[in-house]
Amino acid sequence: MKTRLSILLLSVVILIPLSVMAFSVPSGLTVQETLIPGQRVEGVITLQGGEDFETVRLYQTDYLFYADGSNLYGEPGSTARSNAPWISIYPKEVSIPPGTSVQVHYQIVVPDTELAGTYWSMVMAEPYVPPLEAPPEEEGKVTLGIRTVLRYGIQIVTHIGDSGKRELKIIGRQLSQDGQDLVLSLDIENTGERWLIPALRAEIYDEAGKLVGKKEGDKYRIYPGTSVQGKVKLGSLPKGKYKVLVILDNGDQYVWGAQYAVNIQ
Repeated sequence: MKTRLSILLLSVVILIPLSVMAFSVPSGLTVQETLIPGQRVEGVITLQGGEDFETVRLYQTDYLFYADGSNLYGEPGSTARSNAPWISIYPKEVSIPPGTSVQVHYQIVVPDTELAGTYWSMVMAEPYVPPLEAPPEEEGKVTLGIRTVLRYGIQIVTHIGDSGKRELKIIGRQLSQDGQDLVLSLDIENTGERWLIPALRAEIYDEAGKLVGKKEGDKYRIYPGTSVQGKVKLGSLPKGKYKVLVILDNGDQYVWGAQYAVNIQ
């Protein structure tokens, strides 16, 4: 009779998380300029150092986002409303001593051609991270180092005067439950030419037309051709039939509305 021996080798995986980002952007993550074709403007982005000496590189991307939660950072100048080709950044790499700040200069030169509405792109500020040193090997153990490199995205937005159509469209809706609350989710698309920052609110009416509640949602920045998912809590409603008036208020003369029937069984 033969005895079969099985040898089980156990490997222990040790994960070492390392998060890298100490500098900040006190000048803000959005730069807005209202210009006309042919106009030029200059400005600065301020980077504030942390506790350690850092090297930060800056580069451009395009930027799109959608109601399904996806974000696209395309090649600069690849989208229809990108202003990346109008923008120069210098220097594109800076060294920040601990506790000090440096300025990165930008210049925007708007083409002297027919333009309308809002154009935008992104400047990424990303720390230089040296390669991880391999940890010493130990028998029976596998050590993995995971490094998370965080970057800042600074949106550079150019409005062409007060031009551009302002248009919104609700392209999807859904009613869901969050604990005792009903939540109305709306997919909202900017189908115009200029960015919009609508505030979402809802008014709830019973079958007799009596107002039974007003609910406030959030504000959403929506660029042309992009979309967001807005949510507003309707609260806990007794059984019955209701009409929900949804209002998207841009804070100016531009307001959009829609009405939905809700049946609580």
